[in-house]
Amino acid sequence: MNGPESIVFIIDDDAQVRSSLTNLCRSVELNVQSFSSTEEFLNTPRPNIPACLVLDVRFPGSAPSGLDFQRTLASLNDPLPIIFITGHGDVPMSVKAIKRGAVEFLTKPVREQELLDAVRMAIERDRDRRKQDLAVLSLRKRYDSLTAREREIMHLVTRGLLNKQVAAELNLSEVTVKVHRGRIMQKMEAKSLADLVRMSDQIGSLPDPTVVADT
Repeated sequence: MNGPESIVFIIDDDAQVRSSLTNLCRSVELNVQSFSSTEEFLNTPRPNIPACLVLDVRFPGSAPSGLDFQRTLASLNDPLPIIFITGHGDVPMSVKAIKRGAVEFLTKPVREQELLDAVRMAIERDRDRRKQDLAVLSLRKRYDSLTAREREIMHLVTRGLLNKQVAAELNLSEVTVKVHRGRIMQKMEAKSLADLVRMSDQIGSLPDPTVVADT
């Protein structure tokens, strides 16, 4: 049996709010998992699928606020999209949450359609982010398949050097550079130099190779 394609996480200390939000999401066939605290959420394994978090801003006692938890997720490099809900929000608080990456900041009682629209937007954002991460990972694997010499030449080529300039830089023949360049294009599945440069940008700053391979 296939698992869910996406999921909505809800964190709110009010059981009635959790139940209401859960029923709303399920009424439009969204998968939901609810929690009474951020600690409970962190201690629960999550499926590796597109998701979003509907998070209360305030929690009772000395418990960290929703904004504090937003910072905690950021420190854990967890890009889970967040929709804040609160009965005590203000403009500065909402601006701060949005600037930190929150999808939406809604006040209670939450309008049902407004929340559902925000949830769909958040899940799509997470789905797009995951697709981009997979594409970058695929590119990184292709780059890792290159030999040290090929990485060296790719680094110079994507900086804009011509074959003869690369040859002079590395003390190689121009024919050797052309052969390596052809292999680079094939391994990276690049259709053109512009394509290869875009791939290099997506992967991130490529390191200057320090190991000189045999020609």
